[in-house]
Order: sequence, then structure tokens, then C-alpha cells
Amino acid sequence: MSADQPARPSAPFEQPFVSLAAPSAVESASFSSNLPGPPSVDLDGDSQTIDQIENPPTTFTGILGRLGPGLIIAAAIVGSGELIATTKTGAAAGFTLLWLILIGCVIKVFCQVEIGRFTMTEGRTAIDAFNQVPGPRLRVNWLCWYWLVMYVASTAQLGGIVGVVGQSLAIAVPITSDYNRLLDEQNQYDFVKKAYEDKSKSTPILDGSPIAQSLPPPKIGPRPQTFTYDDVTWSALVTIATAIMLVIGRYGFVQNASTVMVAVFTVVSVINLIALQSHADWAISWEDIWSGLKFQIPPGNGLTIALATFGIIGVGASELVAYPYWCLEKGYARATGPRDNTAAWGERARGWLRVLRWDAWVSMGIYTFATIAFYLTGATVLHRQNLDPGDQQLIPTLMEMYKPVFGTAAIYIFLLGAFAVLYSTFFVATAGNARMAADALRVFRFGVTDAAGVKRWTRILCGVLPFVALGIYLWNKNPVTLVLISGLAQAVMLPMLGFAALYYRYYRCDERLRPGIAWTACLWISFGGLLLTGGWGVFKNWDKLAGQLFGS
Repeated sequence: MSADQPARPSAPFEQPFVSLAAPSAVESASFSSNLPGPPSVDLDGDSQTIDQIENPPTTFTGILGRLGPGLIIAAAIVGSGELIATTKTGAAAGFTLLWLILIGCVIKVFCQVEIGRFTMTEGRTAIDAFNQVPGPRLRVNWLCWYWLVMYVASTAQLGGIVGVVGQSLAIAVPITSDYNRLLDEQNQYDFVKKAYEDKSKSTPILDGSPIAQSLPPPKIGPRPQTFTYDDVTWSALVTIATAIMLVIGRYGFVQNASTVMVAVFTVVSVINLIALQSHADWAISWEDIWSGLKFQIPPGNGLTIALATFGIIGVGASELVAYPYWCLEKGYARATGPRDNTAAWGERARGWLRVLRWDAWVSMGIYTFATIAFYLTGATVLHRQNLDPGDQQLIPTLMEMYKPVFGTAAIYIFLLGAFAVLYSTFFVATAGNARMAADALRVFRFGVTDAAGVKRWTRILCGVLPFVALGIYLWNKNPVTLVLISGLAQAVMLPMLGFAALYYRYYRCDERLRPGIAWTACLWISFGGLLLTGGWGVFKNWDKLAGQLFGS
């Protein structure tokens, strides 16, 4: 052990290792009271989750065969972040922020791996690991309490996601067509409103006449917001199907289903991007690419767009917390075994840490590839048409990216792909949230004391959380305030997670696994990025939230 790393008694490893190590005697003495016994992470009996120590794979194909947790996280990232947020950034900034997209996807992986390393070698879940971070504690420590705040706030986002999935299906497969009629009414409203706003400019529209001057006197009321049933019906059906699949599904099912859903639309988007090069109006030149690699910030509100983009792309606060759970379920901690001073453990730990790093970097490559495809498509199609995806017109605006290539078929191709990636986010996020909440009941000592309790509550929450999300959507189909609260909560969590990763690196890292200077430098850069974007996210979201709450 190094001088800056406190010695850790071997007491926890004198008992059989069941994948989640209990606190040592010294650690327990510093807690308000002992945690319940560690549960097994074998929540679903998947064949990939093993009960005995196993030597790590050493061949390329062997390592690839043990990847998986990162693919699940990639499915969550591509859905909500890359398809919507990154495309919106491309529409607003053009090609200018391509360099930031690349850096933002790469730099956060260092914190992800460091948190994953600690949970794997210690056999702890993420929330249990957070409880090891020094600081004030009341039953559990400050970081666990703040995670609970973030968890409650971010639950609102699931309502928004299941709502967008329902809206996509309502457009593609209408039942009563009431949702499509609402979109038509909103389009007409926006058209008339813009015409009045342009009246003073006498802007020629359509037939060359100043249409604004021929319109009747302004009688523009609020934008149409009538309640529709098609999107609600589809959202309810999606919710029921998700609950059933998650309750009866296993780790392998979640991994395979999410991977397929993301792959489907990513492939379609890449084909679309390539095909755009045959259209003169939409082709991307090498000059466009080079302009995006010059480390420039767009004029105007470019700094706001840049910092918001950095915070959105790649792994976010929720994914950083969820990732260790999937690593544990995959069996990395079980295969490594309890930490001891033997050379055999050091070799195993280094080998499985190598697998974990491969998993994180491969998934990073996947979602970075998808991110670039979505960003460039938004920059070349939406930006050149001055289109901004947002509000109820989100889906129709995003469909514009596929019309130059697929024409009238774009609506069906996009909606199929959007359903795949957005639903994968809802599916994966719900599965991860159920696992985190069930484990939190153990760590917080809220009536769960053993592995059977964690497993039971995981399945219960897999069935309940989808309906909670549906309830949120029914309560408010455009929950702007709730989304802002979620954004604020996750922005605050980012630098906290960076701090935790640094703590694990300097004080809870086995000397045999201690990273080198280059990795440590990148970890500090990652923390700096999380601190910067987190602080900016708090500032911007609080300003917007205050406007929503107080009308300022």
C-alpha cells in the first residue's frame, strides 16, 4: 500500500465472498451503524453471472464475449441524449462544435471506469460505494442522500420519454387521429403567429404576396393544447409491455434487447447521412468537417450551447450511477473474488479491470459514433433550414432530417427508428432505476436486509416504475418544470461523482491497480469538466426554473 492509502483490514474476506463486500470492522466503526449484510447481485440467474472465482479472458474474442454493461448504458445514452439533444445542438450551432462532441464523449469515461473499478474490486454497488466517501452522515452519508434527491427529481424524465414514445406511435399508427389533428392546429397557429410577427416587414410568403397584410385583425389566443387520447393510449400500451418484459426478463434480455434497438436506428441514421452526400444541398464538405475541429465557439449564445452540450452528451449522472450495477450483474466482481494480498488476486483483478475498461471504451465508441451521425445530420439538414426541434413539434422537426433521402417514407422510417432508440432509453432507465432503488432500500436500511429482499424489490419496482412514468405524463404532458428540476439535480450530481472518483483513486485503490500519471491526469481533467458543466447547469437550470415557478 502507498503512504496515501489507508490500510484496509482483510476481515471482510474471511467470510465467503458473495459479490457485495460488507464493510470492514474499521469502516463500520465510522458509520452510524452497520449496513445490512451484502446481497448477491445474481438478481436474475443469468448464465453470465457466475458464483465462483474465474480467471479473466486474455484473448481479443474472449474479452469481447464478456462485454455488455456498456452496451446497456449506450442504449440509454443514444435514446434521450444523442437523438434529441445532440441533434438540437447541430441544428443550433452547425458544424462548429464537432470538436466538443468528440471530447465530451471521451473525457467522462475516466470517471466511469474509476467508479466501476472500485465497485468491482470491493464488490460493492454504486450506492454502497458512495456511502464510503467521507463527509457528514445521517444514517447514510451526504452523497447517498443527494443521490436520493436526484433520483426522485430525475424520475420525471421517464414520464417525458414514455410520452414521446407514445407520440411517435400516435403519429405513425393513429387510432382516432386526435393527436395528429392537434399537431396540425399547432402548425397553423405557429404559421399565423409568425405571419403577424412579420407583418411590419411585409415578408412575401408562398405566392409572393404579403400574407400578413391580408389576414384579419389579430385574434391570437393561447396555443392549442387540447387533451388527446392517441398518445396516451400508445403510452399506456408501451408501459404495460415494458413492465411485463422487465418483470420476467433477465440481464441477458435487457442487454440484447437494448443493443438491438439502438443498432437498428443507428444503422438507419448512418445510411441516411451517407446518402445525403449525393444531394448537393445537403452534402457535407471537408471544409465543414474542418470548421468543426478548430476549437471555436459559435457566436451569440454559443458558450451556453457549448457547455450545455458537454453536459448532455456521453455518460451523464444517471448513467455513471447505473453502470456499476450492470457490471456487478455481469459478474465482474464475482469473477475477481475477495481482495487479498495474493499475487493471484492481483492478476485476476488486473485482468477483469482490463475487461471493464474494454467494455467502457467500446460502448464509448458506439455512442460516440451515433452521436456524430446525429450531430452532423442535424447540422447539415436542420441548421441549413433554420429548424429547431422542440416542444410538441419535436418529432415532426426531427423527421425533416430523413426527408431528403427517404422522401415520403421518412415519416415511417424515422418513427420506427425513433421508437427503437427512445424506447430503449425508457426500457434501460427503468431497469436501472429499479435496481438502484431496491439497493437503496438496503443501504438506507429501509426494511431490506438481505439478497432476497433486494431481488424481490427489484422485480416489484420493475413492474411499478413504468406506471409511475405514465402517471407523470398523464399529469402533465409537457412537464417543463419537472424536467428543469431533474436537469438541476443531475447537474449538481456530476461534480460530486467526479469527487468520489478521485477519492477512490487516491484513498481506496489497491496499489497493484493504481493507474499511472497519464490516466490520473485525464481523471482530473474529467473532474474539471464535470465541475464546469455541473456549475453551469445549475446556473442555467435554476434561472429557467425560477422563471417557471415565479414567472420571472
